[in-house]
Amino acid sequence: MAQAAEPQPRIELPTETERQWHRLRLAVSRVNDRLERALGTHQLSLSEYTALSALAFSDDGGHLRQQVLADAVPLNQSSLSRLVTRLEREGLTERYHCLNDRRGVYTQITEKGRRKVDEAREVYLDALRDALAEEEADDFLTALFAVRAE
Repeated sequence: MAQAAEPQPRIELPTETERQWHRLRLAVSRVNDRLERALGTHQLSLSEYTALSALAFSDDGGHLRQQVLADAVPLNQSSLSRLVTRLEREGLTERYHCLNDRRGVYTQITEKGRRKVDEAREVYLDALRDALAEEEADDFLTALFAVRAE
């Protein structure tokens, strides 16, 4: 005789604010997973695409100081350094030191990096639109805008 599956425990967060934040985090996770899968068709991770698009669409000629890029992705400095190293290895970015402040490190998108963003952008946008539409149907916007102090 087959054993019955054990019931899954329920998580009951104590406040509505916590429940809404949890729902929002789960929704963001689902959207990110969808974007990761879509960008995989272009051999890019979501973090790589986010970094490249931040560089490509910056108003500073396609280069950003490492800290600004870290905030845009968002990643801590160590993770960003590994990410930029991967992008450099692929010829998508290059790093250089600020002429005025040798401690300042910048990352510059290359033409190859711009082409990669252009190639992946439509897949990214399609996946983003689809994922957000699914989340909206599942109360995504309610969770986003209804959070308030209790």
